[in-house]
Amino acid sequence: MKGKEIRSVAHNQVGGNFRKNFYYIMKYINKIISSILFLLAFKLSIYAQQNESKSVVVNGKSIDYKTFNIENRKNGEPILVFESGLGGGTFDPILPFLPANISGIQYGRNGTGHSEPDSGIISDSQLVKNLHSLLRALNIKPPYLLVGHSIGGPYIRLFAAKFPDDVSGLIFSDPTDFMLSPEENEKARIKSESATGYQELSNIIIKTMSENKDFDQSTRNDAIRALKSNESGYFQEYRNLPRLKNNIAVTVIISYNKHIELPDEEMNKELNLGINFKPWWKEYDNLRIQHYSDLVKDNDNSKIILLPKYSHGIYYQNPELVAREIVENFNSFKKE
Repeated sequence: MKGKEIRSVAHNQVGGNFRKNFYYIMKYINKIISSILFLLAFKLSIYAQQNESKSVVVNGKSIDYKTFNIENRKNGEPILVFESGLGGGTFDPILPFLPANISGIQYGRNGTGHSEPDSGIISDSQLVKNLHSLLRALNIKPPYLLVGHSIGGPYIRLFAAKFPDDVSGLIFSDPTDFMLSPEENEKARIKSESATGYQELSNIIIKTMSENKDFDQSTRNDAIRALKSNESGYFQEYRNLPRLKNNIAVTVIISYNKHIELPDEEMNKELNLGINFKPWWKEYDNLRIQHYSDLVKDNDNSKIILLPKYSHGIYYQNPELVAREIVENFNSFKKE
């Protein structure tokens, strides 16, 4: 029986084109980062000690990774593979809420964390193929249950397109809307009576992260690669992906109706973006929900969970909820 559930509607990260004054957008981004870091405080020290990172050479470059509960994995069971948002990051807040029988791997994309940069990896396709090579180098066999946050969402979707027989499930944590077309972007901008669209604002933020030295080198490296991958257009290489195999269980968790913070308004004013935030988010949120609903409509054991007024960092704000959805997705494969 196909399990498709829609509980509630959307929030995203964004992109555009501006000159050299980064002060106000930096203030905006740094406030978000500070909020997220505050939420990291509890339950992490034990896992940091138990799951020290290691490295392995893949295609001539060293990649940093750490695993958990590998010794408990049974033959044929899924293993979690985590794909972080832009600049890298940790999924450690989720780990205390996962049972010991579920194993997983976190890793740093080339140029993030302690992973060696690789100038040869530009496209997202090259990125996901490199992840596949990492898993093979570590002899971590499929099936893989991929968990992607923010821009990591598009990456796990692309992985499932390139290696469909290796994937048991996908968990999207407030994913970027890679399915947004230029026509939809422009229509939503006009309907919200705004001067800047989602795709343009997304480019502004990624460009800022790539150029501003207030960000660490790891974040800048990841943003530089992301900019290069989109030079031909917004997520252009995703435009003609085959539909997901319907036996891949998909869980999409989306935050929406976000509170408009003061830094948002300051950025809007100082950069002359002309965004009417409430109607702007409503238009782009509705499009994102529509797109991900279409993505999962033919998939067994799949659902969309909509979280009003949640932050972008859902798995920081409510790690227990995300862990519960991971366990349910994991178990749906075991029962088949």
